[in-house]
Amino acid sequence: MNESGLQQLDSLRAELADLTARRDIQQALNDYMRGQDRLLPELQRQAFHEDGWVDCGLFAGRAWEFVDFAQGFLAQCDASQHLIGQVDITLDGKRAQGEVYFIAHHRTTQNGEKFDLFVAGRYHDEYEDRGHGWKIARRKEIVDWARTDPAADSFLREQTSLHLARRGAVG
Repeated sequence: MNESGLQQLDSLRAELADLTARRDIQQALNDYMRGQDRLLPELQRQAFHEDGWVDCGLFAGRAWEFVDFAQGFLAQCDASQHLIGQVDITLDGKRAQGEVYFIAHHRTTQNGEKFDLFVAGRYHDEYEDRGHGWKIARRKEIVDWARTDPAADSFLREQTSLHLARRGAVG
């Protein structure tokens, strides 16, 4: 193979490594969110390196301890749904930085009344590939806005044929 062909091959290898890293980081983000909403702590932990660090304001500490904290909070909710928005990743070898937009909905019951807590913000993340795949090494949660509203979903009560969500792996 001539020099031009070797350069093209190197370029393709670099692009493939970039795409693979982005795919694996996206999978870590998905595991994190699904683990939260389905109350699957082991899945949520898969998103982090064991010595990872999380600062969400209400908690700052080891990532695996954060999972216990988050799972405890979310277990008190009737339901939750976390949605990922824009994901901006900057790769640098086996390290990367990212900003991930999110919107989170939490259904709560307070004094017998249903409420919807909405939180929107961004995660400022550091990711690393330490030889066992890309995972979150550090995460800081930034809250842009939040609101709590009385639940208004009489539609669900009226539509008895709907398949309503449950928590767990098959919910």
